[in-house]
Amino acid sequence: MTATSSLAPEPLDVVVVGEALIDIVQSADGVAEYPGGSPANVAYGLGRLDVKAGLLTAIGRDERGDAIAAHLQSAGVVLLPGSKSLQETATATARIAADGSATYTFDIDWALAPLALPYAPRILHTGSIATFLEPGAGVVRSLLEQARGGCMVTYDPNIRPDLLGSHREALSLFEEIVPLTSVVRMSGSDARWLYPDKTLEDAASHLLALGTGLAVITQGAQGSLMATRHIQLSVPAIPSTVADTIGAGDSYMSALIMGLLLRGSDGLAPTVLERIGSIASMAASITVGRPGANPPTHRELLAGMAR
Repeated sequence: MTATSSLAPEPLDVVVVGEALIDIVQSADGVAEYPGGSPANVAYGLGRLDVKAGLLTAIGRDERGDAIAAHLQSAGVVLLPGSKSLQETATATARIAADGSATYTFDIDWALAPLALPYAPRILHTGSIATFLEPGAGVVRSLLEQARGGCMVTYDPNIRPDLLGSHREALSLFEEIVPLTSVVRMSGSDARWLYPDKTLEDAASHLLALGTGLAVITQGAQGSLMATRHIQLSVPAIPSTVADTIGAGDSYMSALIMGLLLRGSDGLAPTVLERIGSIASMAASITVGRPGANPPTHRELLAGMAR
């Protein structure tokens, strides 16, 4: 593939590929706008955790695109060249229910310029709409194929049924990507939508059989399931008073990636997975305790773990 831009002036620990958009949040308190999009939230969360991260995305040359760029920059995230490629930035309208849960409707055009990775970051992360919606999804899969064997690849499908067409089509696209990954993280609702006839444990085993090395299924207040080909373990959630659930899974993903970067030479031993899962659960707990996709800083996460 021919490169149309370089990724960054210096190597990054994590490159995130996927959509960035504006969340238009409608709640009992009124309407507010926040930078969002699952991959952008993960990149922002990594920056807040002091991880050197960059985001390759497609945003508009407009005020909302400028707001996203400034938001990422505030966390030290590199907006990678070629990312300001659209006329108008995508939006997601989130309606917040009384229990803090959110439902979404989208206005998005996901078109990503063809690109070659000039180097392999330590981790390449992708997920959500970016891996399903053409024409950009094909470019994302090409990048995953380039990275295969050269770095760890993490993936969060973050299923949005209204954008995916039929279940059969979405499942087929998802299962084409899983063999290109090292780690798959999904919510329990994602797992049940993709595999309605499987338990969460069986769904995790199925992902491992498809070729990923670590399957993580999060279940909100019920904690998370972490599975490799050798073990399955449950990590409890950290209790929190819920403001809303926007960005909680993305905060979990950011902290999970940070944990994988810092795990040392112990691989995916049970004690390592328990530690990483607890850190990720703390990040999600902090996030749901405040409005919008507002993940913890490294200092806040350490303080939470100390408590």
